[in-house]
Amino acid sequence: MECKTRDGRVDLPGFFADLVRCETRLYNALNDRLRERHGIVTSQFEFLRYLRDHPGSRVADLAAEFAVGIGATSKGVDRLEKQGWVARQPNPSDRRSSLLALTGDGLELVQAADRTFTERLAELIGPALDGPALTTVTRTFSRLRSALERDQIGMPAG
Repeated sequence: MECKTRDGRVDLPGFFADLVRCETRLYNALNDRLRERHGIVTSQFEFLRYLRDHPGSRVADLAAEFAVGIGATSKGVDRLEKQGWVARQPNPSDRRSSLLALTGDGLELVQAADRTFTERLAELIGPALDGPALTTVTRTFSRLRSALERDQIGMPAG
């Protein structure tokens, strides 16, 4: 299947390569800064931020949000719990699962790391994308993500 614009064909494999390489480089640069300043990596920050913004979430909620398997997500939460940043609490409506909560240390960490994350992301993206271009890109990727999530595309099987 070819996608076309008014100007002709779009190089979809090239688009995919650019997309993946940009994501990898941004993720790695954010990893470096978060590790240097807060002793965490981007995946840990994202879990902590999600739990801050969605209190009472379960491991399954994290797995669905990040399109990661339940086992890998649970191991990631185990590591956060071991550091004292997250606590598992009994789920009153389902004894088979736990509700996740940030500890005081976890909340303090995610708030500090959030500032670092946002500042570094602005440093990385700002020189390449001005306001209107960034608005267009964010809207475009939001639409693509919504379509993929709506159709359950790319979700792990467990």
